[in-house]
Amino acid sequence: MTAPAPPAPRVRRPWYRQLYVWVLAGIAAGIVVGQLAPDFAVRLQPLGTTFVDAIKMVIAPIVFCTVVGGIAQVDNLRKVGRVGLKSIVYFEAVTSLALLLGLVVMNVFRPGDGVHANPAALAVNDTVGGYIKQGRSEGWGHYLSDIVPGSVVGAFADGDILQVLFFAVLFGIALNLIGSAGTGIASGIERVGTAMFQVMRIIMYAAPVGAFGAMAFTIGKYGVDTLTSLGKLIGIFYGTSVFFVLVILGAIAAAVGVNILRLLRYIREELLIVLGTSSSEPVLPQLMRKLEALGAPRQVVGLTVPTGYSFNLDGTCIYLTLSALYLAQAVDADLSIGQQLAIVGVLLLTSKGAAGVTGSGFIVLAATLSTVDTIPVAAIMLIFGIDKFMSECRALTNVCGNTLATLVVARWEGVLDTERMRQVLAHGSTEPPALVESPTLVKAPRDVADRPGAGHPSADPDDAELTEAAAIPVPLTRQEPGN
Repeated sequence: MTAPAPPAPRVRRPWYRQLYVWVLAGIAAGIVVGQLAPDFAVRLQPLGTTFVDAIKMVIAPIVFCTVVGGIAQVDNLRKVGRVGLKSIVYFEAVTSLALLLGLVVMNVFRPGDGVHANPAALAVNDTVGGYIKQGRSEGWGHYLSDIVPGSVVGAFADGDILQVLFFAVLFGIALNLIGSAGTGIASGIERVGTAMFQVMRIIMYAAPVGAFGAMAFTIGKYGVDTLTSLGKLIGIFYGTSVFFVLVILGAIAAAVGVNILRLLRYIREELLIVLGTSSSEPVLPQLMRKLEALGAPRQVVGLTVPTGYSFNLDGTCIYLTLSALYLAQAVDADLSIGQQLAIVGVLLLTSKGAAGVTGSGFIVLAATLSTVDTIPVAAIMLIFGIDKFMSECRALTNVCGNTLATLVVARWEGVLDTERMRQVLAHGSTEPPALVESPTLVKAPRDVADRPGAGHPSADPDDAELTEAAAIPVPLTRQEPGN
């Protein structure tokens, strides 16, 4: 008589699976508190800003360690240049589609017609005045000179991701060129990166509190009633963004063998955090780790994601086109198609200077209006009250675009582990799959699979995270106990 199979061991849910439920609860609680006690809710702003600042504290070191560790292990430096070039080409193509989509939508729906606003009668407050002043001073080409930091320490101190990325690429290439002498340095930097990811993991426990404070402040400060005054523009923006993600990005995803809905489900925790904080920066480190776990090599992830946070802002591009043309319609500025295309051309440059933080889109809009000089800059006061609500949508769209961009570049480069990606996405969950060592399995990228302990499950069930990307998954089929 065959002995019955032992019952399947009870696996504790990993921390990040529980986290997204609590983040969702924090967002809901923030909406309720903001609506019922707006004065109290406004005073909760430090909860959100402190959480975002805590995440930003580790972003620069994580980007530096990830990029340096990846480039230092590349056997051919031409691969780095090729990945960078392909990333820029893809970014320009997709952001151009986002800008043109906004142009078409605004000419079809024309939500600004009938407003008949007089820009001379609009009072510019101190906050908007600061945005306008900063936008005028930056112009359209400031991001080219801003890539190079004044000092290495200053880049890290200011948290300028693009400048940190620039130095990290140079430093990684230098370590690669000096050969074995740089191996120890690269190994040490990689260990520092591992520690920084653990710091980020600890901070993420505060995500529900941060989301609660940020959402409560938003509702308490601006009120739900703010949405009704410019509801048509907000609705068009959200609808256009959803169309862009599901249709345009969905078509691109299908071309590389990715189901866009499964990909969105895979990053749902990050999307909820972005929704609560109105910023894409808090999820950058975890997004990089998840993409590496999905089958994209570290070299591609390390270059594409941080660069995309400055050059691949699809949601910001849609927002800028819609806002600029809405203001033109609202102040009765009759723009020809040529003038509209000129605005799109300027936005193709100025949008690359927008960071993934709240308020950056407004600054870039001010810079664009100052450059084209066909729409009064003071007219941005018309949309100032709803900018906070629109920033959430553009941040969500930016994250979706950068997630897919990494997979597209990896597939284009021929280094995407498509079998691993298919299995993880088909699993339908970020819970870690069963992990075993087997020569028949698809091998993880070299920089991941060759780490000490790769392929071995963690002793702590909570640490056996899919996002550790340090193990090789078996096919993710669900089996009943005893099968």
